[in-house]
Amino acid sequence: SHDSPINGGKQLSLMEGGWETVAPSAIAFDPNEIPPTELNQQEIKNLIEAFKTAAFRVKHAGFKVLEIHAAHGYLIHEFLSPLSNVRTDEYGGSFENRIRFLIEIVKSVQTVWTKDFPLFVRLSVTDWAEGGWNPEETVELSKILKDLGVDLIDCSSGGNILSAQIPVAPGYQVPFAERIKSTGMMTAAVGMITSVTQIDEILDADQADLVLLGRELLRNPYFLLQKINKEAVPVQYLRAK
Repeated sequence: SHDSPINGGKQLSLMEGGWETVAPSAIAFDPNEIPPTELNQQEIKNLIEAFKTAAFRVKHAGFKVLEIHAAHGYLIHEFLSPLSNVRTDEYGGSFENRIRFLIEIVKSVQTVWTKDFPLFVRLSVTDWAEGGWNPEETVELSKILKDLGVDLIDCSSGGNILSAQIPVAPGYQVPFAERIKSTGMMTAAVGMITSVTQIDEILDADQADLVLLGRELLRNPYFLLQKINKEAVPVQYLRAK
């Protein structure tokens, strides 16, 4: 419920067209913003069911791979981190309680998303903040998710804490994928990966099972064609060469 970046990206009040946000605890991402509303247990159950119905729609729409986004400060990540989750019920406090929301979502999704279709989970491996979600907890969570039948962890980081100090650089998150992969869970490396050379190095060194690209494919939709043939262009464009 924020304005567009071109207008400054400020939080919008209800009167300005914003909406009431929810979270595991009433902790604002920015202290200068309106705090979210703390979810009650029935609302949590409703959200878990909503993930299930979303997975049902995805499957019947014909998609072959499903990824549960539990990273970047979105709702599931907020439950995982003790910096954004200070609940005192079974969804907060201990590691087992903080991961409960995600575990119940995975189990609910799996009732409609059958094992013959890959199921990924995207995690922020660390909050990059003192006392926050960290790589050690991600390793333990990954082992649990593997036992549940999750096929791959998409290894990202950050996004949950405004003051986080993130050392952004080419391939800076690849070590996270390598560490999680050492548990036996398949992983994907992401973040500041922009060249074929980087991709080959990551895969050849067995640091990850997949490399996922986002912004680079938006900048250059023909990136993969150019990996095969530097001159490759869609056939419809050939006459204009």
